[in-house]
Amino acid sequence: MIRQDPVLEHEWHPVALAADVTGTPKQAIVLGEKVVLFRTKQGVRAMKDLCIHRGVPLSLGRVENDQIVCAYHGWCYDGDGRCVRIPSLPESHAIPLKAKTQTYYCKEQHGFVWVCLGEPKEEHPPLAGKVNAELIPIWMGPYPVQASAPRVIENFLDVSHLMFVHEGLLGDSAFAEINDYNVHQVDGALVTDEIIVYQPDPDGRGVGVHNRYIYEIYTPCCVKLVKRSEGSDEEFHLFLIVLPETETTCTAFMLQLRNYAPEIPDQIFIDFQNTLLEQDKRIVEEQKPELLPLDLQAELHLKCDRVSIAYRRRLRELGVTIGTE
Repeated sequence: MIRQDPVLEHEWHPVALAADVTGTPKQAIVLGEKVVLFRTKQGVRAMKDLCIHRGVPLSLGRVENDQIVCAYHGWCYDGDGRCVRIPSLPESHAIPLKAKTQTYYCKEQHGFVWVCLGEPKEEHPPLAGKVNAELIPIWMGPYPVQASAPRVIENFLDVSHLMFVHEGLLGDSAFAEINDYNVHQVDGALVTDEIIVYQPDPDGRGVGVHNRYIYEIYTPCCVKLVKRSEGSDEEFHLFLIVLPETETTCTAFMLQLRNYAPEIPDQIFIDFQNTLLEQDKRIVEEQKPELLPLDLQAELHLKCDRVSIAYRRRLRELGVTIGTE
């Protein structure tokens, strides 16, 4: 259990694609806590993945009549975490008041299921008000990564790796210079100026363009890239939302939006993103130290790293501890 983080405990975290949460129990790990998810007629429920009787994960069980049934002795829990049936207990006996499991705040929004272990800092998850409904959406993930959540987020924000980790796709090492830019605070978010990047094949269609990047940082584990092509009206948005599981493991989810190529199957874009994620994993899973250093003197920084510097400063100001040092 590592949920003692004064910030992340009160944030909304993506635990699954909404389409993946059904009447079959599903386990997720949030800040070291094992959580069971299941769908009822009233919506998705989230609770501690543990039967109070003999410590068996409820995710091993099944869902019947909107109740989750423990696989070991058949104890039934309702959506509020109360045990409402114990098969071995005579009907004349009352169910002990202690027979319950902890429930967590849970919302289904923007195609994801979100969970908050503590008291939510915000009423709604971080995508609220930020998703353009006029664009074509594609949901991507889950992507398990053997690295800390802040490392994965910072890699996404690192524009100068595109020319080497993703050479031939998102960048070209012959065009590695990064124009100067600044980071600004806008309505509580951190937002960069435009960064110009030449990309041989930025989305899997095989067309090279000069793209203008803008990064936006909303929460410690939710960021966005807005990409516009020079000389066209094409616009591309990509949200990265990362679930911190332990200090050094996480799961990434993405929501991609675009205003072009409606005829191209979603799988083309998904396969392309899967390729990029594998390239990124090869790097972030080997980074040392494993935890993201918040002391800016611990590593060498350049002007092109301004968004990474701003991200680390924000984590330090907020007091984020999980995945950092």
